[in-house]
Amino acid sequence: MNVIGYIRVSTQGQAKEGYSLAYQQEEIESYCKEQGWKLLHVFMDEGISGAKVDEEAMEVNRQGFQDMLAMVATHAVDYVIVLNTNRLWRSDIVKVLIHREFKKFKVDVKAIEQPTYSIYKANPNDFLVNGLLELLDAYQRLEIAMKLGKGRSQKARLGGYAGGRKPFGYKAKRGSKVLEVDAEQAIVVERVFELRELFPHWSLSQLAYQMNLEHYKTQQGKSFTKTQIKRILDRRAFYSGIYRYADIEAVGLHQAIL
Repeated sequence: MNVIGYIRVSTQGQAKEGYSLAYQQEEIESYCKEQGWKLLHVFMDEGISGAKVDEEAMEVNRQGFQDMLAMVATHAVDYVIVLNTNRLWRSDIVKVLIHREFKKFKVDVKAIEQPTYSIYKANPNDFLVNGLLELLDAYQRLEIAMKLGKGRSQKARLGGYAGGRKPFGYKAKRGSKVLEVDAEQAIVVERVFELRELFPHWSLSQLAYQMNLEHYKTQQGKSFTKTQIKRILDRRAFYSGIYRYADIEAVGLHQAIL
């Protein structure tokens, strides 16, 4: 049985409460060893924000997840192993998109903490148990969000970075949330916007092709796709020195790139 693993830390609270990347990987490796399954690779996404959905492309914008899909499409894989299904999705739309992609390649999900789960099962008992687990997880996320939201909103009103994965073009010293311009990445950001101004009618795919033709790389050192280009273009205000968080807009404390 050939399987691949997927691990993700989406909030600081989960890392502290035992859902760290190291813990998830150890559990997956141990589980596969017990089952006698061949673990081909473990893919990872790290950051405090959940999955973003590109509504135009109808795909999940997580780099590790996209790399995992690429392997599923090119290798014979039976299962994607996760600690819990909430490592893969945290909303109904993301769940539907992931089910669609896995079924396309006849791959199933094996969740260690939900041993009866299968994207192909329609058993009412499994539906009830898994639904209750996902509902409980949603409640815990809401509780954490309420506690963190007040402090983040106050920081955002002052123009400070309220959290989340740091935008491409910036870096932060370990233990600090103060963003500084990453000189090398800033050049890449500037080039994306320069191309957009030079060729306003180009599609996102054409922009990505040109960036790759000029040998620019993403934050992960990979080739550009339309998803990464869109993510950069959507942050024009941020790169111009404006910070937005929810319905808050303020002059950012970060240095502008554009």
